Amino acid sequence: MYYTDVEKFVENLYKQLEILTPMQLSISAIAEALQIEIIYSETIGMRIDNYIVLPASSPQNKWQYFGHELCHYFFHEGDQRFMNSLFIDLQENQANHFAYHFCVPTFMLNQLHIESVYDILYHFPVDFSFALHRLEMYRNKQFSLHEATASYLAC
Repeated sequence: MYYTDVEKFVENLYKQLEILTPMQLSISAIAEALQIEIIYSETIGMRIDNYIVLPASSPQNKWQYFGHELCHYFFHEGDQRFMNSLFIDLQENQANHFAYHFCVPTFMLNQLHIESVYDILYHFPVDFSFALHRLEMYRNKQFSLHEATASYLAC
């Protein structure tokens, strides 16, 4: 299966951390391995240097915010208070996209027999709307690869 750069990055990260199954997914273990301090607050999630602030909310929301903020940690520099709004939008869209792949990694989905959104909810600590969108992303990619293969073989 073809992996995007984000999917490759996430898979390599998890393999370096020796996390190979959904049951091993843990904010505290990942943060400790990456030497990131987690702070829980009533505010929205954010990253400041090696600190990630997560909202004191459901485990699913914490996990999803953690994935989002890790994108900022790995790939973004600067203080958004001083950025053009279009650049902020770009960073936020990138972080949202990254979160889907970090929180529900493709390589783990490929190891499981996923038939519905409930299969994702069973294996990964995400909420329903997040799981549904991730399932759509996964199926769209499978469909695109199937169509590309069929088109290539028809030639």
